Amino acid sequence: MADDRPLVTIAGLGPGGEGQITGETLAVIDRFPDSASFVRTRRHPNAHHMARAASFDEVYDAGDSLDDVYRSIADRIVDAATAGGEALYTVPGSPLVLERAVRYLRTDDRVDVRLLPAISFLDTAWASLTIDPVEARVRMVDGHTFAGQAAGETGPLLVAHAHAPWVLSDIKLAIDAGPEMKAIVLQRLGTDEEQITEVAWPDLDRIVEPDHLTSLYLPEVTAPIAQELMRTVELMHRLRQECPWDQKQTHASLRKYLIEEAYEVVEAIDRVTAGDEDGYLDLEEELGDLWFQMLFHAELATEAGAFTLADVAQTVHDKLVGRHPHVFGDTSVTDAADVEKNWEAIKKTEKGRDSVMDGIPAALPALTFAEKVLKKAQRSGATAEADGVSQRLTSADLDAAALADAGEEQIGELLLAVVERARLADIDPEGALRSATARARDRFQAQESSGTPSRWIYG
Repeated sequence: MADDRPLVTIAGLGPGGEGQITGETLAVIDRFPDSASFVRTRRHPNAHHMARAASFDEVYDAGDSLDDVYRSIADRIVDAATAGGEALYTVPGSPLVLERAVRYLRTDDRVDVRLLPAISFLDTAWASLTIDPVEARVRMVDGHTFAGQAAGETGPLLVAHAHAPWVLSDIKLAIDAGPEMKAIVLQRLGTDEEQITEVAWPDLDRIVEPDHLTSLYLPEVTAPIAQELMRTVELMHRLRQECPWDQKQTHASLRKYLIEEAYEVVEAIDRVTAGDEDGYLDLEEELGDLWFQMLFHAELATEAGAFTLADVAQTVHDKLVGRHPHVFGDTSVTDAADVEKNWEAIKKTEKGRDSVMDGIPAALPALTFAEKVLKKAQRSGATAEADGVSQRLTSADLDAAALADAGEEQIGELLLAVVERARLADIDPEGALRSATARARDRFQAQESSGTPSRWIYG
C-alpha cells in the first residue's frame, strides 16, 4: 500500500447491545473530528456514539438501487479522506460481514483501509440459537439476493438483511413449502428489545413486522430454491429502481399490455393446436411475456402496501384447494360437469354473490361474454332453447331481405343464437369466428396478389 494515500478507518458498532462495542472502536470515535466521521445508518442502537457524524440514511432513501447507494457511500468517504487526509466510517455489526460499501472501499486504489474487528450479528445469532454453525453446516445468505445465492441449497440457512416486507415475501416465494416448515425470526439480538419468534412458513410475510435488526434462521430447507422464478422477481425490482420507463408505469398504463400479451398467448396456443412445429417455442416466449405483466402488477401492489407476489401465489393455491373438494376433501363427483357445478356453487358462496351471473367481466369480448352467460345459465338449470333463441337460426330472420332491414336488437339476438348453437356443439365461438375471419383474409389477399378484384370473400 502507498504511504501517501489517505487513510479510511472502518469500525464496527457491534450487533446492537451497548456492551458489544469494543473499547478500541470507542477510542477511535473520540479521536476523529466530526467533519471526517461517517456512520452508515442511525437506525442502530449504538449509532448514538456517532451523534455528530454524518449518516447515509438519506442516500438510501434517494438511491435508485442498493448498488448505487453503496458506491455513493464509498465515493463520499473517499472524497472526505482525500480532503482531510483520513476519515472514519462506522457500520452496524462487523466491517467484514455483509457490508458492500466496505468491499468497494477495500478495492479502491485511491485510499488505504484500516479495519477494526467487531462483534457481528452472527455471533449473537449463534449464541441465541445455541448452535455451532460449523458443525451444523449453516449457509449464510443475504436476503436481498436470496434466490440467486441459495439456489439449490438445502439444510439450515441464516438469512441476513431481512429488514422489509418485500424481502420476506421474496424469500417465502423462493421456497415451495407449507406450514410444516418453520422459520425462526431473530430481531434486535443483544439489545433489551431482543425477540426470537418461530412462525409457520406461510405466515412469514403476513405476521412478522421486520426492521433493520431482523434476520431469519431456517433450520431445514428441503425444497429447492426456485432460482429462475426468483431471478425474474429480482429483475422486476431492479427495473423499477433503475429504468425510467418502468418507473413511470401504473396499473392503468399497463392494462393494454396485459390484454395484448394475453391475446399473443392465445395465438401461440392456436399454433400449438394446429401442429406448428415452432408452436411450443412461441408459447414459451409468450407465457414469459404474460408472466412479466403479472410480476409488474404484483410489484406495483407491493409498493402500495396492498399485497405481494407471494400473497398472489398463496391465494390461488388456497382457492384451488378449496374449489376441488373432490380432490382434497370427501366430495364425490362422476364427471367434469359435476366439477363445474360444484365450482360455481363454491364460488358463489365464497364471493357472497346473489347470482351466478355476478362476476362475469363485462369487458370480455362479446362472443366470449355471451358464451359465459349462456353456460352459467345452463348450469343453473335454464336453457336458451326454451325461449326459442336457437330456433331463430332456421326462421325467416335469416332471409336476405329480413337481414337487410334488421336492426341492432335483431342482429344481436341472431348472434346470441349462433353462440348457443356453437356452445351446444362444443365449439368455441370466438375461435370459430377468428378462424373464419383469417380464412376470409387469406382469400382476399390471394385475390389481391392475383389482380382479380372481388366483392365477395366468404367461402
